[in-house]
Formats: sequence, structure tokens, C-alpha cells
Amino acid sequence: MSFTTRPGARIACALTLLLYAITPVGTQADGRPDPLAWRDAATTTDLVAHLDTWIDTRTALPRRTERPQIRLIGETQARNLSARHASRHGGRARGFYDPDQQTVYLVRPWDPRDPFDVSVLLHELIHHRQAEAGHWYCPAAQELPAYRLQDAWLGDLGLKADVNWIAVVLDSGCPRRDIHPD
Repeated sequence: MSFTTRPGARIACALTLLLYAITPVGTQADGRPDPLAWRDAATTTDLVAHLDTWIDTRTALPRRTERPQIRLIGETQARNLSARHASRHGGRARGFYDPDQQTVYLVRPWDPRDPFDVSVLLHELIHHRQAEAGHWYCPAAQELPAYRLQDAWLGDLGLKADVNWIAVVLDSGCPRRDIHPD
């Protein structure tokens, strides 16, 4: 996945985050959790708890009894582990979920104060829930709902993920690959 990196977009993002920094943190008038509460997470466990609560308010995906392990890894290790499950940013892997190990891998550099990095964690937490929530015709079928939720979370912050939606929709349709005539 890639995000907008134009200079004007960076300034707009910085101003938006500055405005949010002076906004009181708590519960919104409609009872939903404040989308900015992630900023106050002292630990990764607190951050995951906040994101899980947000996912609860936006989906019917049930929480799993076990939280996933979360590991920070380098780009080389990410390529060696799994390129097909990766969330991408600027053409490089930013994170992925291994359902067999129940582990979220976040690729360095990853910053818990960067909303785009946190959105990658959210995306992978959605995959953790999806792993038990039903049948998927292929692993890519899980991507469209995960990207939509990731984009919605960023939207709550006034930000927008620059996702190639056409590619995500096509891949999530589980098309056959490498079909060659004899």
C-alpha cells in the first residue's frame, strides 16, 4: 500500500494532526470511542486494545480469545517470511499476518505515533479476526474488507490511505494465476 507523499499533503497531514492534538480525548457524543485515543497508548498492548474496540464498533468480526503476538522485523526478514500477505507502503512491505503463528509482523521502521503505521497494525488485527471468522476462497479475499476498514480508521483522523483500489478489488476476487495455453 502506498500513501500520498506530496509536500502539500504532508503539510495538510501535519496541520490535521496538530488540530487533533488540542482536541480533548475521551468518548464521542455518539458513544463511540474517540479515534484519537490511540495517541495515549503507553504500550503496544494498550494500542491493540484501543484498535480492537474500534474494530468492534465497525464490524461484526468477533474478537478472538488470544491476542496475536506482535513482532517488529526488518525488510529482509519480511521478504523471507511472506511477501504475499504483506500490507504495502510505497512499494515495500509494511506488515503482514501469519495465521498459523497468530503473529502480526510490522516492518521497521514502524512508529506507534504515526497514524499510517498504526493503520497497518489495525489492518493486520483485522486479518487476525478474519482467520477465525469464516471461509475465504483465497487469502486475498480478506484484503478488501481489511483495506476498507483501514481507510475508514484513517478517515476518522481526517487522513486518507492512497490504496490502489482497483488492484485490491481484482485480487480479492481470487482470480486464477499463471494460466498459460499449452
